[in-house]
Amino acid sequence: QVQLVESGGGLVQAGGSLILSCAASGLTFSSVAMGWCRQTPGKERAGVTAITASASRTYYADSVKGRFTISRDNAKNTVYLQMNSLKPEDTAVYYCAARTRPLGFLPLGPNQYDYWGQGTQVTVSS
Repeated sequence: QVQLVESGGGLVQAGGSLILSCAASGLTFSSVAMGWCRQTPGKERAGVTAITASASRTYYADSVKGRFTISRDNAKNTVYLQMNSLKPEDTAVYYCAARTRPLGFLPLGPNQYDYWGQGTQVTVSS
């Protein structure tokens, strides 16, 4: 079955950096779009960034543009999220997600993904 396993979350001071990783198995990784979403208590899960199967195109939410970078290594079945200049408002549980069905465009929101990881907590202190 499909498994997405995130790692790399933790506590960081504002202005700091973190790298999240998501190792995928049970799917043809090089053929699927991947993304990251995040959720804070009491709020709906929201799309943060996404990347096409070939890494030719990416999407970023306005709130993270210029600070976050998504990348993938299809040889390692892994997608990464480099987070720089972190702000307290970036505090959330971050989820890795996979879109395995054809979509025709990058998944922009949680409803457009098919599989999810268990999430990893990122806490940014002020």
